[in-house]
Amino acid sequence: MKSNVVSGILLFMVSTLAFAQQHFTTPEQATKALATAIGEQNEGAMAELLGDNWREFLPPEGVDPEAVARFLRDWKVSHRTVTEGDVAHLLVGDNQWQLPIPVVKTASGWQFDMQKAADEILTREIGRNELAAIAALHAYVDAQESYYAMNQHYAQKIVSSEGKKDGLYWPIAPGEAPSPLGPAFSPTVPGTGYHGYRFRILPDNDKGFAMIAWPVSYGQTGVMTFIINQDDTVYQMDMGKESEQAVQAVTRFHPDEHWQAVTQ
Repeated sequence: MKSNVVSGILLFMVSTLAFAQQHFTTPEQATKALATAIGEQNEGAMAELLGDNWREFLPPEGVDPEAVARFLRDWKVSHRTVTEGDVAHLLVGDNQWQLPIPVVKTASGWQFDMQKAADEILTREIGRNELAAIAALHAYVDAQESYYAMNQHYAQKIVSSEGKKDGLYWPIAPGEAPSPLGPAFSPTVPGTGYHGYRFRILPDNDKGFAMIAWPVSYGQTGVMTFIINQDDTVYQMDMGKESEQAVQAVTRFHPDEHWQAVTQ
């Protein structure tokens, strides 16, 4: 998916939002002012447009310069503001990527709506995480097949024991062939997961191997729980706010009518 300036500037919802102070006669004036503020890296203008606490949306590492550059390049290629009723959106670039910060009409004029922006940014982030989790499960199937080719049995763990190759991943020395799976499934920082998801190999069964993936934080890093086996078909189910607990009760690959096949 395309990552643009807001992916680098804005993240999830905050508990308190200060709404934009500056108003405009037309939505086009508002979006042009935002593009100018981004291009000039004008923090004062950003505060006037997006609210005094716009920095609360910044990721810990700050603004991504590459994301800003991509946005500005796309702006120069093409930009238009599409208005539907009292809401307008900025579209930029050849692919008409939509900025997730809408401009809304109020009694005082047009202004950016950060509450709606926060909702949209969160939705997009969840979507990216879920796609990454699905791709990771397919990678797991490939890794198990590679492991089986080397060992004539499937791996029962993701990360190998120290000094061994009894899992899908193990550190390699220079010149050695890589392990079937990379280290991303087991992050160095506990609890962070991989793109907002955690993964667990399900116990071996008659059919071969399986894995389940669930969101680190339901509703924030993901919604759906996913499951896969050697047939390489991903199934999904919304387990709700208690996903963490519900997943622990899953001991076998046995998707019933509550699971739906993921079509891509």
